[in-house]
Amino acid sequence: MLHEAQKTFEQRGIKGAAGLSVDFEKMMANKDAAVKKLTGGIEGLFKRDKVTYLKGHGKLTGPNSVTVAMNDGGEQTITAKNIMLATGSEVIEKLPFVSVDEEQIVSSTGALALKQVPEKLVVIGGGVIGLELGSVYERLGSKVTVVEFLPTIGGIGIDSEVSKEMQKILTKQGMTFKMSTKVTGVEKTGGTVKVTTEPADGGAAESMDANVVLVCVGRREFRDGLNAEEVGVALEGRKVKVNDEFQTSVPSIYAIGDIIHGPMLAHKAEDEGAMVAEYLATGKKPHLDYNNVPSVLYTHPEVAWVGKSEDQLKSEGVAYRKGKFAFAANGRSIANMDTEGFVKVLSCKETDKLLGVHIINAIAGDIISGACIGIEYGAASEDLARVCMAHPTVSEVLKGASQKTAFGKAVSG
Repeated sequence: MLHEAQKTFEQRGIKGAAGLSVDFEKMMANKDAAVKKLTGGIEGLFKRDKVTYLKGHGKLTGPNSVTVAMNDGGEQTITAKNIMLATGSEVIEKLPFVSVDEEQIVSSTGALALKQVPEKLVVIGGGVIGLELGSVYERLGSKVTVVEFLPTIGGIGIDSEVSKEMQKILTKQGMTFKMSTKVTGVEKTGGTVKVTTEPADGGAAESMDANVVLVCVGRREFRDGLNAEEVGVALEGRKVKVNDEFQTSVPSIYAIGDIIHGPMLAHKAEDEGAMVAEYLATGKKPHLDYNNVPSVLYTHPEVAWVGKSEDQLKSEGVAYRKGKFAFAANGRSIANMDTEGFVKVLSCKETDKLLGVHIINAIAGDIISGACIGIEYGAASEDLARVCMAHPTVSEVLKGASQKTAFGKAVSG
């Protein structure tokens, strides 16, 4: 809202926004209140559904037993017919050149609990979390520099055309990017932090100062102290190995979420957990199409995608159709003065079956749901192109892009 007020209110005919300022303490308090309400809601669901909730660190002590070191002291052992592992992931903090203190050198956890908006913020890693948090602080007034080892931003799976466009948009907003660059040192010097970098392929070293350095180089599976391997649970690399029913090598133990194959996404884990519970209760075999798990980058504008990227189709030798529709040609977006981005629809050249959809827009994460439904039900781009959608809406750009994919042109752009 602050960003909109400072950047667009005058254009919209709204005066007086120039003097707005941030009460960061109040902003953080609102964030904390939202988190408390949401986590409290989960505890409420546990009580409603008669789920026993133990707060502590669980350790497998057999194929049917878990011993919990309780947070408030003591231990409790639980026995069960089946056990589901859903221990998730945590941020990678340990790097040879940096020591996270969660004050000046922070992980995403520390970035969500800063006491003030840093004047200068250096983000190590241009993946999803680095861009999300970096863009938040940029909009709050920080001078943000993102250092990324790869030549593109957005992390694994993002379409390269989308990545390039998003970098242009974020650069226009004020973020600075140092691409194909590696960090070789992070050193606290008084009240600031000195970050040393050099080109990924080698070259002269450079340095920059920051008030806060945010380390966002990825997440790792959290299995610390779980004792899974000791009771016979097999791994596939760093992941827990499971079959089609999410069953591990120990028949009574199941696993879901970030510790098994697939993207580290909350909605993916939620669906897996529900399917395992249903399978154990009814015997109904679970199924999740991992090609149809959407990803969303919660910057502003957002980036969302589902299915294959254009890069993947090219590397796999798949012949495809492509249609793009810009929000600059959408009536609602023009009226909203929010015209950045586009929708790209990819379909099979022979059958027109939807293969992938990629979106840059303020509400891309909401629009992508229509594409998920289409792909799940085996729709062609022509099917989406012929759906009657409400006008004027932002989401009808999905229809326009589908028309371009199916017919080579769109009615309205």
